[in-house]
Amino acid sequence: MIVVDVSGGSPSLRESKKLRTRAVLIDAALELCLKQGYQQTTVEQIAASAYVSTRTFSRYFPTKDAVFLTLLDDYVLEVADELEAVDAAVGPLEAMRQAHTGVLTRVATRRVGRLTTDRVVLMLRVINASEVLKQAAVEFRHPRMQEVLAKRMGVDEDDPRARLVNVVFSATIVDACGDLVSDTDTIRLGPLIVVARLNEALAHVAWMARDLQIPSADVDYEPVHG
Repeated sequence: MIVVDVSGGSPSLRESKKLRTRAVLIDAALELCLKQGYQQTTVEQIAASAYVSTRTFSRYFPTKDAVFLTLLDDYVLEVADELEAVDAAVGPLEAMRQAHTGVLTRVATRRVGRLTTDRVVLMLRVINASEVLKQAAVEFRHPRMQEVLAKRMGVDEDDPRARLVNVVFSATIVDACGDLVSDTDTIRLGPLIVVARLNEALAHVAWMARDLQIPSADVDYEPVHG
């Protein structure tokens, strides 16, 4: 947790040092991963590259996966803010689609918070280069996103319906974009290819569910309006 003074000023000197160390560890991990691959990159190498001990690394990140998954933090926070602005009458999966595509479309033309096109490209290259990280991305849950989604659905954060939306959406976007590791003759990595792939994949999901008939289903979900 970042500690700020009571006047609302900058983080304390101690906290600023912690933030710098964390940023150095993230940069070192990403540089090593891009150079030699995820599997070949070790905690010991990351720590050495950042000029800290492995014990110091463990104070900031519990696992090697955790340092790489920080790539998702800024993105998910922007999407969560966008999700809050989606019309409350829109269903949860469509709301998630609108939130993701809204953020990505803006990032394609300008910086959005801390997100840039280069950041999205880096996220694709690093996470998609490792099956371990792709699975971790499917399972990734950010408290802010869970809070916003549950609130708009009018359910608790641990409600199975909110969890199902997260599972379906995360699996869909990772599967749709999982081969985006580098530019090709027909594909240029960036926010817009993610938008195209996501829309296509969710269209397939909608098509597959078009004739579902579940007579015993007991669904009492109602969107929360305004």
